Amino acid sequence: METLYLTLLALALGGALGALWATSRARHAHEAALQEKAALAASLDAERRSGAEKLALLHDAETKLRDAFAALSSEALKQNTESFLHLARTSLGEFQRAATTDLDVRQKAIDTLVQPLRESLKNVDTKLNEVERGRASSQAQLSEQLRSLSQAQNVLHSETTKLARALRSPNVRGQWGEIQLRRILESAGLLEAIHFDFKGSTQTDEGRLSPDVIIKLPGGKNVVVDAKVPLSAYLDAMENDDDHQRDAKLKDHARQLKDHVTRLANKNYWAHFQPAPDIVVMFVPGEALLSSAMQHDPALLEFSMGKGIMLASPLSLIALLKAIAYGWQQDTVARNAQEISDLGRHLYDRIAKLAEHFETVGRSLAKAVQAYNGAIGTLESRVLVTARRLKDKGVTVSEEFREIEPVDQTPRLLGAPELVGLFDDVTVDGEIVAEAAAGAPRDLTRGTPVI
Repeated sequence: METLYLTLLALALGGALGALWATSRARHAHEAALQEKAALAASLDAERRSGAEKLALLHDAETKLRDAFAALSSEALKQNTESFLHLARTSLGEFQRAATTDLDVRQKAIDTLVQPLRESLKNVDTKLNEVERGRASSQAQLSEQLRSLSQAQNVLHSETTKLARALRSPNVRGQWGEIQLRRILESAGLLEAIHFDFKGSTQTDEGRLSPDVIIKLPGGKNVVVDAKVPLSAYLDAMENDDDHQRDAKLKDHARQLKDHVTRLANKNYWAHFQPAPDIVVMFVPGEALLSSAMQHDPALLEFSMGKGIMLASPLSLIALLKAIAYGWQQDTVARNAQEISDLGRHLYDRIAKLAEHFETVGRSLAKAVQAYNGAIGTLESRVLVTARRLKDKGVTVSEEFREIEPVDQTPRLLGAPELVGLFDDVTVDGEIVAEAAAGAPRDLTRGTPVI
């Protein structure tokens, strides 16, 4: 914007200099015309003086030539004078008109050249005013935002100070670690009272042991988790601006963490919450807390594992809990598969029992058909023969005996592949009937396959 403004200003100055140059030329031309006019006036004066001299000579000769040349000389002098004056007056007027016309044309050219520059400067001035108003508004908004940011920073600093002061209290620090631990357990998909228990405790010879969480593993085992971690040295390090003092405080923090590992190992949680692995998870509720301690004491992890304590930050703990949750899922799948297997075995046994009942019903029906056909044979061969003889002897009957058809269909045997072979031999009236080679059901009354 500043470059554009300087460019436009340079153009305006160049145009103004050009206009001044044109005005100077017009002024020089006007001065030349005035000089020429002065020359003409001088010439006219000279002519007048010359005429006066001639008049004097004529006056001297008047006396001599008054009569002869008086009228002629006077008229000639008068005509010459008037003609000269008219000619001079005409030339001077034309020159003045030409100079005026040329000056007007140059003035118009200057106005035409300067007018765009004037408009451009006016637009630039308008834009600069708008930019200035926008800058003032932006400056006011920025000042307001900086004021709000300063207030928010003051509030944040106050709240951070309160939080740091609160975390120095062991009770508050323990509650904060328990809240972090509960959130991680729930995010891993574990359920309280099913997969883990808070504040489980047991009485020992040294006193009551109360770990923060007891996580249950598939198969009945337990994993003990403790979330009590010292933070005082770490908070002091974060509040210290001197690098050497901060480094000393972080080393003190690593030492406090190592001392806590020793105290936690001396409690022997795995011996009092059986069955449990010979390890206790020490939950550090912050990645920076554990990483800074291990940075200033590289042997801390090896030392803790040697004591039977596994250091776990939120990321590593959630990975461990995800593996435990997956184990519970697989255990649930295995139990469901076993239950499905047991249900399938019971269902198969019951189907086999039902098939046996159906087989019994089929045998009974076959016996009923055999008895029915035997009764029909007796009726036809014994009873009806005698009855027809009574009619031949003259006994009057209302209607003829209807012919009774025997039943030649038998119940269908069980032919499902799952049920074939359940009953190898079929006994009908004390006789054993062998199954057809093709597995077709048999007519139990005749011992032949049913086609």
